[in-house]
Amino acid sequence: MHYRTLLFATLWSLSGLLRAQSIQQPSSHAFQVSATPAWTDTALDLQPGQLVTISATQAPENADNSLRCDPAGVAAGSGTTDALPLPSAKPGALIAKLHADGATPVMVGTRTELRIDSSSHLFLGMNAAGTPPCEGVLKVTVEVSNSDKAQTDSSAQPKSRGAQLKSQLANAAQVFMSGQFGTNQPDPNTAVSSSTGSTGTEAVAPTALHISEAPLDGSLRKSIDSLPRRVNDQFNNLGDMVNFVIIGSAKDVQAALEAADWHVADTDNRKAVINAVMQTYDSKDYLAMPMSTLFLFGRKQDFGYEMAEPIAMVASRHHFRIWKAPFEWKGNTVWVGAGTHDIGFAKDQRNNSVTHKIDPAVDGERENIGSSLQKANKGKTFSYYLPPNPVQDAKNATGDGYHSDGRLLIIFLQ
Repeated sequence: MHYRTLLFATLWSLSGLLRAQSIQQPSSHAFQVSATPAWTDTALDLQPGQLVTISATQAPENADNSLRCDPAGVAAGSGTTDALPLPSAKPGALIAKLHADGATPVMVGTRTELRIDSSSHLFLGMNAAGTPPCEGVLKVTVEVSNSDKAQTDSSAQPKSRGAQLKSQLANAAQVFMSGQFGTNQPDPNTAVSSSTGSTGTEAVAPTALHISEAPLDGSLRKSIDSLPRRVNDQFNNLGDMVNFVIIGSAKDVQAALEAADWHVADTDNRKAVINAVMQTYDSKDYLAMPMSTLFLFGRKQDFGYEMAEPIAMVASRHHFRIWKAPFEWKGNTVWVGAGTHDIGFAKDQRNNSVTHKIDPAVDGERENIGSSLQKANKGKTFSYYLPPNPVQDAKNATGDGYHSDGRLLIIFLQ
């Protein structure tokens, strides 16, 4: 049985048994904040009724005994006296703002709570202008949950986790059955996304990458030029483009991706159903939706990784596959990747079943992968490289078209 048939059928039958949770579970996010850049984009979109708890710890002691940063701030005379973003707070203090432009910063310090009254987007920064007043980074934890008011006000209460999952699975099952049995079949070129509104994986501009201007090593360029441009399925249908390369050991790659909040995809379809069932009963979130097998260098992917809001994983996710390259660079392992963003469901034009539909602007997923590693402070340098005969307009193995500027993102890990 195809894994989507098995997974949808099992979870659909269980959806009526889910324990309804009146309050969404809190989510926790970790960041590192320094004086440069001025503001760190957390990529957290906040909604009215949410409670944001921000806590921070002091930077590690510096080897040169220079003044280390403290979330409460440092002595006023220990740095620039230029106008600070928040004049009422000490230099170097942890501050926050809820909008990109024109928002008044608020003091965070070692810990604060923010009750969200309107749709917002969280930025974190140090209270600094000009020369940084201290050295090091602050380790910051942001926890997002429903406020006490939202918990007691049923009219403002969002859908429970169980209700969201039921609704999304109902839509997924309907689309799936339409494709399998020909009832109310969707247009082949039309994606059907989650019916519950926000999935947590909408197109959000990733944090701008800090791209190195230094040219790539000549031997590395030559090796990259020899890479296949696209992966293929088991029937040798050409599919997703190769759009990034990671240089680092297997251990370093796995640690970096884990730190960047990527999850290893399940590889066993029946095990995936068992995992989903058990975690559903335990009120946990299933984050390892299986992905299909694709091939590069004549073999299947070594690893598949994905990222999505837990409830949306069935319908919408960021994901990629990586293969160990048949060459090394200066003794370092080279990993070749193909990343795409699933945005819903569509008919598989190979067999008329239902499959995931990708965002045709595949460069966005390339940027998302790099941005996530940069945000986790796991990328040493990032470079673009345009190989010969770049892929710019093509179709994947299921018949969906996509487009790209043809460049590969070359990621050197820390």
